[in-house]
Amino acid sequence: MATTLMTFVRRNVGPGLAAGALAGILVACGGGNGDGGDSSSSAPEQTGEPGTTQVDVKLVDFKMELSERTLKAGDYTFVVKNDGHHDHAMEIEGSGTEQETRTLAPGESANLTVSLKDGKYEVYCPVDDHKGMGMKTELTVGGTASMDGGTDTTDGNGY
Repeated sequence: MATTLMTFVRRNVGPGLAAGALAGILVACGGGNGDGGDSSSSAPEQTGEPGTTQVDVKLVDFKMELSERTLKAGDYTFVVKNDGHHDHAMEIEGSGTEQETRTLAPGESANLTVSLKDGKYEVYCPVDDHKGMGMKTELTVGGTASMDGGTDTTDGNGY
């Protein structure tokens, strides 16, 4: 009788338990979007405003990365995430626009929706002297896209 019970458990219950454990592990890991399971106050997938285009912004110590740096005029939601170890924020300034996010603690996110016209914009961290430490970039709206990877080639010589 004990042998029959052990055989039954090995053949029927064991594989079921293994499958259940595997399913539990897969659910715990999730299919996710690669955000490491982070639960911040704002969901990066949502732009916040209907009819806007999303631009992802990653703030690190002391660098700023935008998913796009050449845009067409229109409404944009900047989804800003502080992946650094210090407080940061994002400010966009140019063509009559000057808007910024609140200061974000490490790991926090915020959305900033702005309407951009043709022109050049400076995007930077307004916290302390982070801009002077390199947390800045340029955003171009309208015109033709640069084929040189976004490098500013203006040298003042008119060429």
